[in-house]
Amino acid sequence: MLIQIHPKNPDERKIKIIADNLRKGGVIIYPTDTVYAMGCDIEHHEAIERICQLKNINPLKAQLSFICNDLSHLSEYTKAIGTPLYRFLKQYLPGPFTFILPASKKVPKLLRTKKETVGIRVPDNLICKAIISELGHPIISTSLPVPDGEEILSDPALIYELFEDRVDYVIDGGFGGMVTSTIVDCTLSPPEVIREGLGEII
Repeated sequence: MLIQIHPKNPDERKIKIIADNLRKGGVIIYPTDTVYAMGCDIEHHEAIERICQLKNINPLKAQLSFICNDLSHLSEYTKAIGTPLYRFLKQYLPGPFTFILPASKKVPKLLRTKKETVGIRVPDNLICKAIISELGHPIISTSLPVPDGEEILSDPALIYELFEDRVDYVIDGGFGGMVTSTIVDCTLSPPEVIREGLGEII
């Protein structure tokens, strides 16, 4: 189903519909501060496996990141963050970055890498924030499965045409971006950019 949600003033009723669907194992496509992403509740293993099937990737080898509401929420899913790293993260969040951090035990095993790390985002997007606040858990953030060589999909109407029979909801929050997030490995000192994207590390 295609559901329109205003990017600056998300409708609480519609947000509750999305959150209820996620609790039941739903998979959604939603806007972020970069590109449209596919997601589900990180505590719903069957939904994570469903996303992996849609992307044709092995759940045990998939490197899926997820979205938190803010820096304090993020800290629940990482091992103790020292003051220098906290200041570094605070400088760039919310924003178009994915930070690779040591995973805490609160992160489902399916989402941890062999190195016990996890990718976490805190997008500057009110729809994302509203969904996570209502759900009470982070949601997966992974790129849409498009054929090799195809452009990133930014038009929610086109996204719905392609995915309406594969996901539960496509959220129309306006046109999305065409550039993915910048990935920063914070397990290194100093943190190191491993993929250039929309965000710029100064």
